[in-house]
Amino acid sequence: MMRRSYAVVGIVGVVLLVVGVALMIGHVFPTLISNRLKGEIKLTPDSRVFETWKNPPPPVFMEYFFFNITNPEDFLEGKAKASVTEVGPFTYREYRGKENVTFFENGTRVAAYTPKTFVFLPERSVGDPDVELITTVNIPAVAVMNKLKGSFFKATMVSVMMKNVKAGIFMTRTVNELLWGYKDPLLTKIHTQSPEVEEYFGLMYKKNGSHDGEFVYYTGEKNYLDYGKIDTWNGQRAMTFWSSDYSNMIKGTDGSVFHPFLTKEERLDIFTADLCRSIYMDFEKEVEVKGIPAYRFTPPRAVMASVKENPDNAGYCVPPGNCLGSGVLKVDVCRKGVPVVVSFPHFYLGDEQYYGSISGLSPKREHHQTYLDLNPTTGVPVRASKRAQINIILDRISGFPITRTLNGTVFPVMFLNESVVIDDASAAKLHKLLTVAKVVSYFPVLFLALGVLFLLIFLILVLRERKKMASHTFLSDHRQLQRRRQPTPQHQ
Repeated sequence: MMRRSYAVVGIVGVVLLVVGVALMIGHVFPTLISNRLKGEIKLTPDSRVFETWKNPPPPVFMEYFFFNITNPEDFLEGKAKASVTEVGPFTYREYRGKENVTFFENGTRVAAYTPKTFVFLPERSVGDPDVELITTVNIPAVAVMNKLKGSFFKATMVSVMMKNVKAGIFMTRTVNELLWGYKDPLLTKIHTQSPEVEEYFGLMYKKNGSHDGEFVYYTGEKNYLDYGKIDTWNGQRAMTFWSSDYSNMIKGTDGSVFHPFLTKEERLDIFTADLCRSIYMDFEKEVEVKGIPAYRFTPPRAVMASVKENPDNAGYCVPPGNCLGSGVLKVDVCRKGVPVVVSFPHFYLGDEQYYGSISGLSPKREHHQTYLDLNPTTGVPVRASKRAQINIILDRISGFPITRTLNGTVFPVMFLNESVVIDDASAAKLHKLLTVAKVVSYFPVLFLALGVLFLLIFLILVLRERKKMASHTFLSDHRQLQRRRQPTPQHQ
């Protein structure tokens, strides 16, 4: 009976070892975890991520920084290069829940609008936006002058209008006016003759509570790699602004969601309506946010590089051949002809000719880099910072004498920093999920350890049994030997 129990221990040990090895070779538990996550991380009403996609819980903050020119007269007279000081941040809480969410194509696609609402946060700002004054480029005046380029008669008329309303290359306005809009005197004058011209101007005019149009996303129902990717934007699968198919492609997600099981070798595509283009990000380094491991992805220099550095960017030169250097992108084609140039703040990753032509600029990676910190297992963004700068080209325009000293300076107006960090409640849930996944992934090792333990117990029991049997045999032989040595009694 005892020997049979020993055999059971040995058999259990062998079975556990075999099961453990089989589980490790077959990657059974990692596959189960993978399939479970792929089934949960998709944009369907019953998935765990749907509500957080529809109404993101982490607070998003939008910071605005302005460049105040301190020597406008000297710059316009050609006596010195422009000198600017950075003023900010002026911080707003951004709310961006999804609306009009509609599923179609058997749940493989979902359409939605994302209106953005901004609420000012004085405790996170350097001053009152209704009081703080900024001297910067008079964008309406520059836009009007560029619009009339080549039309001497109209240019002469508008030049007179500009003198009458005292509109120059630069203007001084409050932060609130520059952001959310003001009634511009030059535009008002033009509006009386051309009613289609808007009288008001602001960098964020009519954008508080508005959206960028309808996006249709893949839900990931068919393929987890398509989770969150954009199918169409305003009914289009490609743009028409640029001069090449590559440049007009709408690729990737909107930057808020990514598929699970990311690798360091992946290139993440992101479409941003603000830039009217898709960009990409590459892996940079491993980081940790609130105890959660993450991969940091950032856009490399090649994204905004010159055609000489990156020939793929030739399509962003409109018309073909009309190109700028590295680090800047003309977006006038999608900004109604206004000579807007976008870049990273302080012309980070740009040519020295841009940040070197303005006194007061100092590009620094830690302050001006755009990045995404994503948990590689789930693809969940745990921290992000989107940074972009708005610039205006100041160049000589025929018919407008006030531009005679300008020579194509790309002048910085304002940059923004849109940032988010995962909230504590979401971080706790994600940490719990990752812990469970990690523990479950160790199950094969647990089987192996138990198998080895049972076999050791079996070996110890067998050795003890053999020792016991050997001892019993020795005593038995000893007794027999003793009996043989005893003298046989003699009969008289």
